[in-house]
Amino acid sequence: MVFRHSVSLGALSAALVFATPAFAQQTSADSSASQDQSTATRTAVMTGQAAPEETGADIMVTGTRIPSRPNITAAAPITSVTSADIKAQSPSNIEEVLNRLPQISPDSQQNYQDSDGRQRIKLRSLGFERTLVLVDGKRLGTQNGEDAGIIPVSLIERVDVLTGGASSVYGSDAVAGVVNFILKPDFKGIRVDANYNFYNHINRANIVTDQAQKNGFPTNTGMVTDGGRADLTLTAGTALFDDKLKVSGFVNYKHADLVPYGNRSTSACQLIQTGKDGPLSCSLSSYSKSGYISPRSGANNGTAYINNPDGTRTFVPYGPGPNNAANPYDNYSYQRADERVNAGGFASLKLSPEIELYGSGLWFRDKSTNNVPTRVFAYNNYGSTPYQVNCNNPYLSGSQATALCGAAAGTSALVPLDIRYRLNAPDLVDTYINTGIRATGGVRGKIGTAWTYDVGGVYARNQQDWMPATLPNFSRINQALNVVNVGGTPTCAVGAAAGCVPFDAFSAGNANQAFVNFISGGVDPEKQRTVNTLTNVLANVTGDLGKYGITSPFAEQGLAFAAGVEYREDRLTSVGNAAFRADYGGSDSNLSQHVWEGNIELQAPLVQHKPLIEQLQVNGGFRLSKYNTNPDKFTTWKLEGLYSPVRDIVLRASFNKAQRAPTVTETYQATNINFSKQGGSQNDFCAPVPRLIADPARPGQTITTTAPLASQAVCRATGLSDALYGSALLLCPDNQCTVRSGGFTASPETAYTQTYGIILKPSFIPGLVLSVDRYRIKINNSLGYNDDSYYTDGCMRSNGDPFFCSGIVRAANGTLYATANTNPTSGFIRAGTTNYYFSISRGYDFQGQYGVRLGSVGKLDMSFNGSLTTFAGGQDSPLQPQRNCAGYYGNGCSQLLPKWSHGLRTTYTTPNGVFNASFNWRYVGSLTSANNSGDPAIGGTPDRAQTTFYRIAPISYFDLALTFNIAKRYSLRLISNNLLDKSAPILPNSYDISLARSNTIPARYDSLGRNIAIGFTANF
Repeated sequence: MVFRHSVSLGALSAALVFATPAFAQQTSADSSASQDQSTATRTAVMTGQAAPEETGADIMVTGTRIPSRPNITAAAPITSVTSADIKAQSPSNIEEVLNRLPQISPDSQQNYQDSDGRQRIKLRSLGFERTLVLVDGKRLGTQNGEDAGIIPVSLIERVDVLTGGASSVYGSDAVAGVVNFILKPDFKGIRVDANYNFYNHINRANIVTDQAQKNGFPTNTGMVTDGGRADLTLTAGTALFDDKLKVSGFVNYKHADLVPYGNRSTSACQLIQTGKDGPLSCSLSSYSKSGYISPRSGANNGTAYINNPDGTRTFVPYGPGPNNAANPYDNYSYQRADERVNAGGFASLKLSPEIELYGSGLWFRDKSTNNVPTRVFAYNNYGSTPYQVNCNNPYLSGSQATALCGAAAGTSALVPLDIRYRLNAPDLVDTYINTGIRATGGVRGKIGTAWTYDVGGVYARNQQDWMPATLPNFSRINQALNVVNVGGTPTCAVGAAAGCVPFDAFSAGNANQAFVNFISGGVDPEKQRTVNTLTNVLANVTGDLGKYGITSPFAEQGLAFAAGVEYREDRLTSVGNAAFRADYGGSDSNLSQHVWEGNIELQAPLVQHKPLIEQLQVNGGFRLSKYNTNPDKFTTWKLEGLYSPVRDIVLRASFNKAQRAPTVTETYQATNINFSKQGGSQNDFCAPVPRLIADPARPGQTITTTAPLASQAVCRATGLSDALYGSALLLCPDNQCTVRSGGFTASPETAYTQTYGIILKPSFIPGLVLSVDRYRIKINNSLGYNDDSYYTDGCMRSNGDPFFCSGIVRAANGTLYATANTNPTSGFIRAGTTNYYFSISRGYDFQGQYGVRLGSVGKLDMSFNGSLTTFAGGQDSPLQPQRNCAGYYGNGCSQLLPKWSHGLRTTYTTPNGVFNASFNWRYVGSLTSANNSGDPAIGGTPDRAQTTFYRIAPISYFDLALTFNIAKRYSLRLISNNLLDKSAPILPNSYDISLARSNTIPARYDSLGRNIAIGFTANF
């Protein structure tokens, strides 16, 4: 077994050193308490009730500000992940845990080569902007800037996932639901948590390796051990002055090794399939290590060559094949190299039952990188002027000089050429450095026996520095190409005094690091800094009005009440240096918005402990919000009901109106006007376009036509007169029409959510709890960013639907090219963040919990969490059909939600609690290409149906965790996730589906293979 970095080996060694003496300690008969606590906690959260007395404190119920009360069940379904569940997975970050929950759309930033390093959470199929993330009931940060990686995994008591609207309780952004991280309170003592995990995978030959070998790309088969990740946490806490002052803190270090694409046989190259069922091939790049050369004058103008890989200094034609074209993605990050430090502290001072001061602080710094090949870029990356080479360059052989210079070969004449070269040198890196702080503070307490209050706030600041790999210096490349022979030594014509290093561009395998350093000099590094800040002040008061006799005559518990006011400001600033703006464009920004809100919540038991009515209860909530960026106030509300005919059965229903105001980024994208040119080569679809079509008079033959792409009726729907249909006047310059983004008002979106469910706790089967809940979410005026193709493609696809065609805003003469100074109000295709028709999410959630004692044999606990998604999609306009993407991918179905997925964990614990074994079954349902859906609304027409690569079969993953608890002080965990080493499913054109070039969906599947983990905890 070989480990790639000494830090990873060191972490493993340290864990083993700590663990070794633990086996000699005396075992305890009470070590099963933590597992019992976990089971009771999950059951309590699942039902929304207070935990049993023997398990400790009351449970904070996510989704309400009213503290939990005995015999009161939550009306909204909650899924909980306990600390025991988390330890059984030995994750290095929280997104690994959450991605395994059926209710969450996975987002694996660690396996995504274009990631910015931030961990975000997406409930259902509705995006991270609609998922509110809380820590102990308060916001983590802004929607745009938050990073869940700031939360220390080892300090999480549990994670509550409430799906469905919760805006009336928590404010905007809780449209899809809430993820609430409950941290362990009041830690005392010293604890060390160490985890190390790595991948142990068998690479097998497959269709990707076949294609890679045809192009001479290396393939990796056989056993591979890589991807080491170390996680070390030190936690300490104490209580002073008779437990009135409680202080705790932690520091956490994480490290992840790079796993490049080339380390997996399934990603030996990016697999491309041309056409519906066309041939397979690898993505190829002209940036070959043999060097790509193309003259830009003379008889061979435009011919593409590479240097002969055999070292003979001859040119051979460029094209696919061994040692010719390059693999552009072989060293991209399948697992990003990452280093993170987290630290934080928590304190509370209880001056009296009426006054308790509290505060906390979290800080992190994360650096992640993505490899970028070291290259000499084509000249058109800098402009329209080609490179120049002198025809007596000593690196040119006679035949090469003739091919480039013709009759001028051997002279000092300069000729233009294009050069693309992947240098045989260490890769460059794109670097993201994310830093952040989150501070909370306030005062809380009790007022008499009926009232509690909490006045406090949150300040969060997340900063991201992006430093992309910078283009080499164009002028220095040109200097290095002008080489003369001085005393038999190739030397730059500008002279050695200039520090120039000559460029041998005319042989394969250039590995001159001095040349790399030279062309990289004289270039300002590119950098963009983005800062997101949240300032949140809130005051809440709760009261049990039953203490004053305000109680239903048929109930024992009285009316409970909560009210609050809140101020929240989001701010975003973004600054790029001159080098960054030169390459990426855009402009600096300073954006902000704030909101004032007030809310009220009621919990009213109507009947309790009566014949046929064990419990009947209604809950309600209302919130009023006013944003400075919107002239209107808006309201949200909830109405919930509970009915329990007997103790064993609870029926529940919840209705919510939730609203989400646009984030500061969305507001900017909506309002800021920017003129640009349309990407690609698509022209006005009403202009004449030369193309081949089938000849109606000669079957099997084609003819050339200049007919527009769109019909006359579609063009009429864009405001074009019939007289101009097919006119050359409509041709956009350079085949690129004008796009105007912005200039719109983005209004809050409104979601109506419904859940109906049943909870079963049969008294004749102690320890069993089952629940089934139906959810329905519909978002009106759904906010989203749409580029120009959304309107052009939609207009054509819908045969003239005004909803889409109105996005094509023609000038008075019918054209679509404009500038901000000429006709800023017409002559463009619109783009930007706007409100469109609505989004839909519907399905069922299933949960189960069963704990049974086996007498002298031990204890068995089982937990089940499954989700059936029946609808995931929406409707673009009143004239368009609904798009249901549940179980499908492609054609705009991007959330990649199988119709069914589940997790079933079974844990056996010995009577003395010294040992437990936890076995988990994760099931991911099938995914089918939208082309084969049979639903024309998502492109499932018969002519588009595929016969190859149209379905990903369901996959079952099995995880095993063995835990040894010794003497109440030490715990050793041995874990294997994806125990059977299932390989990732292969999907050509994967970037179009998952924005990953690894031929799979890395967020959805265990794409790197079996993961083995060793974890250790020591308490002092």
